[in-house]
Amino acid sequence: MSTNKNSNTVQDYEDVLAIVAGYVDGLKTGNIEQLKKAFHQDAVMYGHLEHDLSQGSIENLYAYVQDFGAAPNIQTNLTVLHKTSTTAVVRVEMEHDAADEDFTDYHSLIKINGEWKIVAKLFHLYTK
Repeated sequence: MSTNKNSNTVQDYEDVLAIVAGYVDGLKTGNIEQLKKAFHQDAVMYGHLEHDLSQGSIENLYAYVQDFGAAPNIQTNLTVLHKTSTTAVVRVEMEHDAADEDFTDYHSLIKINGEWKIVAKLFHLYTK
């Protein structure tokens, strides 16, 4: 009989939050290379920008940051909604991004070869 050990450690939670905090830091500084460290190379993102659906590659995020630059006034709250030993979902409440927009993001992460990476970003833009 195989046992399925629960290896949800406090360190894992901290590691997951550190990856998402790296994403926030990349937004704050406008540093695309910092952002790329948080995301898997094949990551995707989906969400509505007013009436348009933004969909596809995470390259869309990098293009957004390229266009709008740094977000020095960004404020965020990060919450791990659920985590297993190899997967996690994190909610990011965000105010005042580089375009002075407010969003809620949901990031899906996976642990690959001992390293956490964001593989999907879903977002909601709030109208002002």
